[in-house]
Amino acid sequence: MNGFESSIDTNNATGSDRAHIGQRRVARRRGFTLIEVLIVIAIVLALGALVGVAVLNRKDTADADLARIQLKSIEQGLKYFYVDYGRYPNDEEGLAVLWDKEVLDPDADATKWSGYLEDPLPRDTWNNEWGYTGEDPEYGEKYDLWSFGPDGEDGTEDDINAWTTAEGDEFGDEFGSDLPSAPSGSGP
Repeated sequence: MNGFESSIDTNNATGSDRAHIGQRRVARRRGFTLIEVLIVIAIVLALGALVGVAVLNRKDTADADLARIQLKSIEQGLKYFYVDYGRYPNDEEGLAVLWDKEVLDPDADATKWSGYLEDPLPRDTWNNEWGYTGEDPEYGEKYDLWSFGPDGEDGTEDDINAWTTAEGDEFGDEFGSDLPSAPSGSGP
């Protein structure tokens, strides 16, 4: 006899004895072992980790895309401001002048002002203030506009800028391109 059979001879057992033996067998097979439960939990956790990593990576990309869209919206507001005033907002006015008439330079014609952004955007998607500097006639720049990115620090790889530059060249490809090349073969 094996471990599932009782010492009662089932061939000679009465009906009630056979029912009792069957219930014992069913009772022993009911439920899962601890190892089976642990394996299922491990599989569910592994699948959850894979899905979680994919979702979090996608959220980071979506936040960066949203910041780029907001940056373009601010740039559009700056262009409209320029059309009305013939200049970009100065550093004192900052970006707030695009949605708040009260910060407009007192010397500017307030009757020209219109809301340049429908909704105020004082902060980027990571809750950092936008970086902005007004026109710099010395360098011929219109303005500088940027987001500090998720780390909130200026000058790191995750910054999002309204300008494009060549890698490692903060002035872009065209800077200095009109200068004559150095004479070859002449030393100091």
